[in-house]
Amino acid sequence: MEIISTFKNNEKIPDKYTCNGTNVNPPIKIIDYPEKTKSFALIIDDPDAPAKVWTHWIVFNITKPVIEENRTPFNSKRGINDFRKLDYSGPCPPSGTHRYFFKVYALDCLLDFNEGINKEMLEKVMRNHILAKAELVGLYSRK
Repeated sequence: MEIISTFKNNEKIPDKYTCNGTNVNPPIKIIDYPEKTKSFALIIDDPDAPAKVWTHWIVFNITKPVIEENRTPFNSKRGINDFRKLDYSGPCPPSGTHRYFFKVYALDCLLDFNEGINKEMLEKVMRNHILAKAELVGLYSRK
């Protein structure tokens, strides 16, 4: 399984998708996923944040392998990020270059949870349903 976006692995995330730009989610395309996939889950986080791994966006029950720019996938559900929001919050590191992990999980089911779930709970409930996982790492530092 692979994730394709407007930036390549370990390359700079365009400003448009950050707090220095319009702060909208980048487009994401998932390819080569398992045939038995029923849904996808997406977690974007920053392990270089000062206090802890900082979660920027959580979306699950994604039923198509495409996430359009500036759009939450139709009929999907959102989790709560570390900004206490359900929506995408782009990179905005306080200093230095941070790595942003775009992690997509192919799941064998839809998850029976409401919006507002946190990352730890999502990881726990999907643990036994993961068919495949892919990561795309983007880099960003503020100007």
